[in-house]
Amino acid sequence: MVYTHLPSNAFLFLAAIMPNATLTMVFLLFRFSLSQMDVPARQSYVMAMVPPEERAAAASVTNVPRSLATALAPVSAGMMLDASSFGWPLICAASLKALYDILLLIQFGSIKPIDELSAAPLKDKHG
Repeated sequence: MVYTHLPSNAFLFLAAIMPNATLTMVFLLFRFSLSQMDVPARQSYVMAMVPPEERAAAASVTNVPRSLATALAPVSAGMMLDASSFGWPLICAASLKALYDILLLIQFGSIKPIDELSAAPLKDKHG
């Protein structure tokens, strides 16, 4: 997940500092081409990390804060744009997202999902 998100965040950051609208749009298109690639992997990883009986709760706990953050982001972006026409909302978003991704990698990068730990090795026909 992190390996598609970090370049996506870099493109978002670069979009904020481009000298014209055309280049800004190009970098935003690059960002959008990568930004949602992690969704199936993230959802699968979350479901693999928790026992089956806790998966519905885990989905709620991970999706609700994301929805709330999406709803509140326009308020802070509007305040930043009211103070300056520079692309501060994009820079802040890219920086926070990159920090979040790196912290997730540090915290969970070495943890194996429950499904991988409980899966017995497959045996071939000969035994």
